[in-house]
Amino acid sequence: MSFNKKPGGSGKGAGSAALIAFLARLHFYIGLFVGPFILVAIVTGTLYVLTPQIETRLYAGQLTAEATGTPHPLAAQITAAQAATGDDARLFAVRPAPQPGSTTRVMFSGPELGESESRAIFVDPVSLAIRGDLTVYGTSGILPFRTTLDYLHRNLLLGDLGRHYSELAASWLWIAALSGVMLWLLGMRPGKAAAGRNGQLRLRRLHGLTGLWIVLGLLFFSATGLTWSKWAGDRIGALRTTMGWVTPSVSTQLNTATLAPAAGAHAGHHHGHEAAPADTAPGLADPALFDRILATARAAGIDADELEIRPANSADSAWLVREVDRSWPTQVDTLAIDPATLQVTSRADFAEFPLVAKLIRWGIDAHMGILFGLANQLLLAAFGLALSVMIVLGYLMWWRRRPAAGSLLPLLQSWQRLSPAARLASLLLAVALGWCLPVLGASLLLFLLIDLLRWRRARQAAPLPAGTAD
Repeated sequence: MSFNKKPGGSGKGAGSAALIAFLARLHFYIGLFVGPFILVAIVTGTLYVLTPQIETRLYAGQLTAEATGTPHPLAAQITAAQAATGDDARLFAVRPAPQPGSTTRVMFSGPELGESESRAIFVDPVSLAIRGDLTVYGTSGILPFRTTLDYLHRNLLLGDLGRHYSELAASWLWIAALSGVMLWLLGMRPGKAAAGRNGQLRLRRLHGLTGLWIVLGLLFFSATGLTWSKWAGDRIGALRTTMGWVTPSVSTQLNTATLAPAAGAHAGHHHGHEAAPADTAPGLADPALFDRILATARAAGIDADELEIRPANSADSAWLVREVDRSWPTQVDTLAIDPATLQVTSRADFAEFPLVAKLIRWGIDAHMGILFGLANQLLLAAFGLALSVMIVLGYLMWWRRRPAAGSLLPLLQSWQRLSPAARLASLLLAVALGWCLPVLGASLLLFLLIDLLRWRRARQAAPLPAGTAD
């Protein structure tokens, strides 16, 4: 096999060869064992970001209002929705029609709904006709079609147990990317001329070049994906709290104007889906108040077309009005309003967020394909296609060279050939990463167990040739 750089026989060259062998085995193990999970995550994620327009067409009947003319007040629209649901439904939010020709969403909570889900009644603002009754999901308000894709991407439709798959993929993706880049820089890459004469080297070169082109995207998606994960997400949340990177939010307690931190560092990060608040107490969601609360919010600077009004869930709590438009420019200001006095008691304006909180908001929305609209979607689709091709190329290379697999150094043996300083550094790094990313730590132990069994089997069969490398 011909490469641009060949290690020599010096101590430095031997150290370089040992490092290359170790990184190659690590990169190979990640690709072999985690590659399928990364591929599923990227395919399902790409399907999710490409389907907003499809969903709009699928649910045009629910999203579109047919009547033209002057809209009725929100109170009348809410009353019409409540007549359709019955007295048992608990009203917890209303999203007024964002523009003429669209419907208002009157949203209800219920014990039969999942986390972050609500029952939305779609009301024609002009005719008060009920245009639809669907379950919607989270802050982004996605409908059943994309909700299924979202669950598929997050947990393979397996609930909390399935979330380990996406966390496994996100935990290892950045290591796969950086180890691949290091291998390329250290010289484990075929020359252009050699690749032109050898199909296997041509695949390796294409695999490596594709990785170099998208490495920044790999790091970005790994980092943003981990913020939604179960175990690593808790660690990241604790770090954000310690560093003061918590996204500001309003206080709903009356008689206070204190700006409170968000309820947990994950607030607003679960694919843009936040858990519904406690059920609104009977009598607190007076339909007549919605119009006055909306007028107060408009006067106080809430100017986005897409917004949500949430009534108080207790007698000593304020109503919430929040913008939910996360495209560019981001409009996510939030107000708390006293329903008795119609005074703004607390507010959180995105323009005043700390820079880190803004970057986190933009990163999450870019990950979801929301921030820059269609351009964002197409960019993510191109990235998803490139990563999928790179993974397939990796498996194709492995398949073509599989008869020689027995001659490859086990990971543990290649680690032993590193210098003492390199072994200590890698061990400390593995322990630190295992604590910060628990799923990565558990899977690394599994990799090493498999590697140890393979090493023992190879030693029993025949000793590996000295100096053998990947």
